[in-house]
Amino acid sequence: MGTDGSRLRTLADYDVLALTALIWFLAKFLRYAFPPLFPTFRETFGVSNAALGLAFTAMMTVYALMQFPSGALADRVGARQVIVAGVGVAGTGALVLAVPVPDAFALAVIGGGMLLVGVGTGAHKTVAVRLLSRLYPARTGRALGVLDTFGAFGGVAAPAAVVAVTGVTVAGVQVAGVDWHTLFLVGAVTAGGLAAVFLRRVPRAEGAADDDASTEGSGGVRQYLALFRRPAFTAFVVVTICFSFAYNGAVAFLPLYLTDAAGLPETTASLLYSGLFVVSLVQLVTGDLSDRVGQLPVIAATLALGAAGLAALLTFSGVLAVGAAVVAFGLGCHGFRPVRGAYLSAVIPESSAGGGLGVVRTLLMGAGALAPAVVGWVADATGFGAAFGLLAAAMVAAVVGTGVVAVVDGSAG
Repeated sequence: MGTDGSRLRTLADYDVLALTALIWFLAKFLRYAFPPLFPTFRETFGVSNAALGLAFTAMMTVYALMQFPSGALADRVGARQVIVAGVGVAGTGALVLAVPVPDAFALAVIGGGMLLVGVGTGAHKTVAVRLLSRLYPARTGRALGVLDTFGAFGGVAAPAAVVAVTGVTVAGVQVAGVDWHTLFLVGAVTAGGLAAVFLRRVPRAEGAADDDASTEGSGGVRQYLALFRRPAFTAFVVVTICFSFAYNGAVAFLPLYLTDAAGLPETTASLLYSGLFVVSLVQLVTGDLSDRVGQLPVIAATLALGAAGLAALLTFSGVLAVGAAVVAFGLGCHGFRPVRGAYLSAVIPESSAGGGLGVVRTLLMGAGALAPAVVGWVADATGFGAAFGLLAAAMVAAVVGTGVVAVVDGSAG
């Protein structure tokens, strides 16, 4: 029994975290392959920035809408089944996108594939945070730092892969015989493999719902909404909504902003876009730091850095200055993400961890889903400068809101 328990603990220490993080990598890869493809879609299909933003918003809307039902379902049936189902749906969406179709049907097929990707990937993060916070109660920040770092590197890989498959010269070698459909074919195959391995390697006990939690969590939606009676919790949700609006709006259109507003070549813009995600390694530092010094100080510092980076992006020109601004924005935003998850895991009761986090993520991802459509519309109407100025204002509001959370939290304490 002791040997079996030790073996299970070893599995939980390595396989569960690694597989959960790899699935999140794939989810981010599939989603962040779209923004670098926007110039190709715009040229090939003659669509506007607003239409592209609307498509991305539709994908992120269904992603947001999946947060609560997936979390609440995990409270009842367990994380294992929900995660596997999500990977399967995302893989199906990637397979739809992998099949070339006549141009007359291409936009409809792309839209349908994007929606499936949104649904499938939307079932993962809320449930993954719940699973990892239960497995690593004393190291939640570190575990979520690993999860979010893997996910962010999906954003690193996606633009580089787009550059390769769209025929751009990489290291002096011309990639031929493939196009953007190949990206999604590889994604579909990978999704199937990860789902099978996760189902086989993650023990049912590790992904199962706690019986007591399931019984206590039978109060339905009202139980989850009751969390908002706590002022500090509500204020923090507002902070995350402002952050999500700013981050998702910037991420969806950063490649086009860098080419249209900053005047950088398309290849340079793609490399800087990758750089936004390369700096996600900071999540390992901020996640671990939050375990040691507390979440709110780290949250305040990272949001302030992200706001400064976005403001600098609007102010400076030139490759070096713009690159530094992108890096600062990336460091702040990525540094914030695992600490946000750790804070929410700490303040949401275990009995409603999945659904409670799902409600929060539905709200913040809903704001994030709206952002691309707003940015696309403002960019078409007045230019990318005004659109990104709006995003900078949202980041500043998040910084101010963190101060409010600290004051209310201190008063409650």
